[in-house]
Amino acid sequence: MNRPEIALLMSTYERPAHLRRALESIALQEGVDGRMELVVTDDGSTDETPRIVEEFAGRVPFRVGFTTHEHTTFRLSRCRNEGAAASTAPYLLFLDGDCVLPRDHVAVHLAKRREGTVMAGDFCRLDQETSDRVTVETIRSGEFPKWAPQSELKRLKKLDRSARFYRLIHHPTKPKIIGNNVGIWREDYQRVNGYDENFQGWGCEDDDLRHRLRRSGVGVASILRWTHTYHLWHPTDTTAPAHWKEGANVAYLLRKGGLTRCRNGLVKRGVDDLSVRVVGKPACAHPVVELVARRFSRLPVERPEVEILLLPGDGRFSGHADCNVLVALEPEAARSRAARHAHLLVGPAGGVDSTRPHFALDQFEQALAAVA
Repeated sequence: MNRPEIALLMSTYERPAHLRRALESIALQEGVDGRMELVVTDDGSTDETPRIVEEFAGRVPFRVGFTTHEHTTFRLSRCRNEGAAASTAPYLLFLDGDCVLPRDHVAVHLAKRREGTVMAGDFCRLDQETSDRVTVETIRSGEFPKWAPQSELKRLKKLDRSARFYRLIHHPTKPKIIGNNVGIWREDYQRVNGYDENFQGWGCEDDDLRHRLRRSGVGVASILRWTHTYHLWHPTDTTAPAHWKEGANVAYLLRKGGLTRCRNGLVKRGVDDLSVRVVGKPACAHPVVELVARRFSRLPVERPEVEILLLPGDGRFSGHADCNVLVALEPEAARSRAARHAHLLVGPAGGVDSTRPHFALDQFEQALAAVA
């Protein structure tokens, strides 16, 4: 069997009625015979979800995989990483198990692939009454797209126009990625180590992925001019906040000094897996200086993820690393000009900016472990 060109990675958790309809829309995809595979990435369902996937796999001509794990909380990042790891295609299409696809959806994503670019979209929201009308039969007949609210279609057109403008002006954070309809090259996904699994509970994992992809040189373009999915109504997730800023993951998303290639992603990376550069020579002796010398070579590092600056000394941050760690061997060093550029401080507490993570000198190893 030839290697498929695209892997559909569909996330789900205990919505079997929605999943059945989403899977039916995948079975009806046109123009992609022999070109796709599917992995259903489950967040620990204890209902009939595994059986639905098994039955579906028995009646379609393409490979269908299934991943799951014990459910503890909403862990969408883990689901998506497990799906990517369980697939083989060079191009990934992230989908949600509560969204129904138009028949040309996969073919459009294949046709619109661009090197070094994520093709991001969104869904058309269907209300409860309309969602109830979307059955396996109406999916097979092709009727359901006619029921899309005009207000939603206008919203999607506006989003597409905005996305094109944001791309034109090289906006730093937009267009956004919404993980229910995202096409990305596997090599680009691997470059940032996939989704960060430190995001648990509702929200922010897509924003984080978009930020890290941009830092790695991968752009984002809109697919909405050509296709979108249809979201089947369901009650709001219990972990979703009333307002975005109140979300449990917001503080982690907005932290300074986050790595482009996350540590808790597709590959689990320890401190020894990080690219670290020590800058400058310290002006005084200290046990932590000896520890740094033992742990990290002073050989040139082309693109460091972490820079360690020991002060007082003759070094300074280059501005090229993701995370700047200042080791203040004396209290004055923590209040120096260089300290303003540090994302993480190790040293005496006096005068340290309380908004940044701070560790005592004997907690240097813990400080490095906190880099994410």
